[in-house]
Order: sequence, then C-alpha cells, then structure tokens
Amino acid sequence: MEYHVKIDAFEGPLDLLLHLINRLEIDIYDIPMAEISEQYLFYINTMTELQLDVASEYLVMAATLLAIKSKMLLPKYEEEMDDEYFYEEEDPRDELVEQLIEYKRFKEAADTLKQKEFERGQMYTKPPIDLSAYADKSQHELIEYGFSIYDMLGAYHKLLRRKKLQKPLSTKITHQDISIDDRMTEILHELRSQSTRISFFHMFPHDDRQHIVITFLAMLELMKRNEIIVEQDGIFGEIYLTARKENGAIGEF
Repeated sequence: MEYHVKIDAFEGPLDLLLHLINRLEIDIYDIPMAEISEQYLFYINTMTELQLDVASEYLVMAATLLAIKSKMLLPKYEEEMDDEYFYEEEDPRDELVEQLIEYKRFKEAADTLKQKEFERGQMYTKPPIDLSAYADKSQHELIEYGFSIYDMLGAYHKLLRRKKLQKPLSTKITHQDISIDDRMTEILHELRSQSTRISFFHMFPHDDRQHIVITFLAMLELMKRNEIIVEQDGIFGEIYLTARKENGAIGEF
C-alpha cells in the first residue's frame, strides 16, 4: 500500500539551502559545492522516500547545484588583455550567492515584522492583569517556532540509523495496515494520556519501515494542524512531543 501525502511545510529550495548553510556553519560567500550538494540531495531523497510531493523547483535547484559543482571542477584560467590587466573567469557560484543573500534579507525582514506583530499583540489598553497562568504556554510557543520541518527530517534519518533500517530487510514481515488518520488518533491519545512530554523516538516502538513512515507522516500532519507541540532541548538535543490542551487553529509550521 502506498501513501502519497502533500504537506505545505516547505518554503522553497532557497530556504532549504539557507538552513543547510546555517546548520553547517558555512560562509555564504564561499560555499563548498560538494558538501552543500550532498546535503541538499540527502534531504530531497528523504522527502522522496517519505513519498512527500517534492515541487519541481527543488529538482531544478538540485540540477543547478550539480551544474555549479561541475563548473567548479574545471580548471581556471586568466586571459591577458593588455600589458597590465587580466581577465579572470567569473565564479559560477556568484548568481546563487546573490539569490541566497537577497532571500535571507527578505526572510529576516519577515521575521522582524512577525516579532513586532507578536510584541504588539502583548500590548493592552486596559489596566494590567495577572498573566502568570499563560507564562508556560507562551514559553512553549516560542520554543516551538524555532523547530522546523528540516529538524524533523534530520530526526527521522537519525531514527533510521538507530533501528538500522537503511538497507532493505532480508525477511518479509507481515503486519496489519494502518491509515495515517488512525495513527494520528493513536498518537494524540497516547500524548494526552501522559502527564509529561514524550520522547520523539519513543513514538516508534515497531521496527517495521511502513509503520515508521506512517507514524512520521502522522506527526507532520498533527504539527500542521497545530494539535501537538514539538520541542528540542538545545541544538542536536532530544526531541519531545506534547499534545495541546486545546486544539489551535490550523496553520503551517
């Protein structure tokens, strides 16, 4: 049984490239094309493996990265134009760098406006009231906004490494098919029945690849519907899931 799911959680190939540059601490003006191409293709392959609809613009960017990488392997040369000046071939990364810098500028501007909107939403014209009951909720929301779909894909890959399922299994395992909707219901029930948050890896008790994929897609859909909170204890730290006490409005994550 195949599952084809489309989740509107990706902002585009430039957003993915910027995420990789920040994560790998790469100088945006001197991008190592071999490393960035390998990491980019890893995310594309992971999306394909999960049967997420990958937009054509992601594939176009993948082809662009490989083309730039190929040009970087060609020998460079300088052509003498007169007695004093030389013509040096342009860096094939220049156009990509300009696009990334422009995208980063608009992304930061959008984040600034979003922060100002949030700060303005905390202002009231009536006398101050006790907001201590909402302190924990606000803190969780701030942590949640710092967690992205790319972090979830990285956690999924780490999960596969833990279960040693990168290669096809040599034996056939029989199991009972379960839909994504049913798995979403099970996850919500388990989260709501616990008084504390639950580890991301605890939600994958079975070693069956199909069950793992369905569970992961169910988590993504619950995040999209704003029904669960995903937190991480610092960079590369443990990931935890918590059910919201009240379902929020449907939105992107």
